[in-house]
Amino acid sequence: MQIQLSDSLTRSVKPLPVPEGQHHFGVYCCGPTVYGPAHIGNFRTFLVQDVLHRLLEVLGYSPYFVRNITDVDDKTIRQSQQEGLSLQAFTEQWTKIFHKDCTHLNMLLPHEEPRATAHIEAQVSLIQKLMDKGYAYQGSDGSVYYKVDAFADYGKLNHLDREALQTQSTTSSGSQNQADEYDRECVADFALWKLHKEEDGDNAWESPWGKGRPGWHIECSAMAMQYLGETFDLHGGGVDLCFPHHENEIAQAEAVTGKPFAHHWFHIAHLMVEGQKMSKSLGNLYTLSDILEKNFSVMALRYALIAGHYHQPLNFTFDTLHAASSALEKLDKGVRALLKQASMDEAVFEGLKPDYDDGASLFPGFWARITDDLNVPGALGELFKAINSLKPDTLSSEEATKLLKELATVFYVLGLKVLIDAPTEDVPEAIQLLAQKRWEAKKNKDFAAADSLRQELESQGWKVLDSKDGYTIEAL
Repeated sequence: MQIQLSDSLTRSVKPLPVPEGQHHFGVYCCGPTVYGPAHIGNFRTFLVQDVLHRLLEVLGYSPYFVRNITDVDDKTIRQSQQEGLSLQAFTEQWTKIFHKDCTHLNMLLPHEEPRATAHIEAQVSLIQKLMDKGYAYQGSDGSVYYKVDAFADYGKLNHLDREALQTQSTTSSGSQNQADEYDRECVADFALWKLHKEEDGDNAWESPWGKGRPGWHIECSAMAMQYLGETFDLHGGGVDLCFPHHENEIAQAEAVTGKPFAHHWFHIAHLMVEGQKMSKSLGNLYTLSDILEKNFSVMALRYALIAGHYHQPLNFTFDTLHAASSALEKLDKGVRALLKQASMDEAVFEGLKPDYDDGASLFPGFWARITDDLNVPGALGELFKAINSLKPDTLSSEEATKLLKELATVFYVLGLKVLIDAPTEDVPEAIQLLAQKRWEAKKNKDFAAADSLRQELESQGWKVLDSKDGYTIEAL
């Protein structure tokens, strides 16, 4: 089946071309800036991309998925300096946490995960080419800037009115625009190479323009072309990256190559929390750890974050997590009924490899919806409709087995593990005593002792999940 997907550049739904022969479908997605834990808004974007990655794989597109790590920018440098750590040590600790969260959320690994600091030479080379072609200049402050006026197509991704576009070599305050991020209203020449400043500490690399570091935007242009070529199939990211980051990527790449940077642009809408924008000040900026501490499963979170259409802002609430948990329980029940009829073990089902055959599909509604602009909520609706219509006890073992094989492929595309594990491991008595001591400390509001006991439990491979009236103990 061919996948239809909205394209931000043309503002139309376009078919994705299936690569021929040995060619891969090249995908570049902007990854995390590793200066803290990724929050559920970040993971909404990454999980939607993961579903697309899985769908491309199952339908034979042979995707080659590249997702970068931004480990040098204004935020990473500032935060590492404040914590007294080297940039490498600081970003590595958050990169490991990001990878751990991705594993918990059952995300596929990218084929390449380039880091900005490991590709300084490629960025310097691209900047030099922009200088040679007249698209960049060294400012009076010694930094190198992109000359927005020199690129005639600037603004095409965001459909900015070129005639009304006011570009400037300095910001409205009169200073050159060194910020990595800025508002849509500020279309100013942006920094490609930032000359070293005292507040950057030891974070500087050699270049023809003096010691310094790259601006944020240049890394993705340089790394995407290094791993996928001058033109590739699809570029993705959150809608917040559409301007200025992706607009600037296009300007940097196409000014040098004269070729389209990406054939297709795929953007995922914002996540809201209880109808409000996420922010630390509102206390609604949740991480995966925050959700798990509230005794929800990681699969419930994955389900909740992919269940809304990526075009629309998703309003995350704890009611949606409860609903996701209920949906997974229904899927678990449906699968177990089929397993019984097929005389198939859970382990055998969970080990089935994805294998899609359009001509023999037993869930055509699911595939029709999910290939139509990645309509996950519509696909889930069709899935439940099909499962609810089944009468497992009337099926032969062979019929139930066929259904299970395609369901395994469906769940692979969604990245869902639907069989809910029952506790299989006895909790040692010593661990139970520690957990009870922690609970008593918490009830007595001795939070320091409770936290110390929690750390002791974790050091022995156990975690405690609190609820309103008690707690459960699980192996890490």
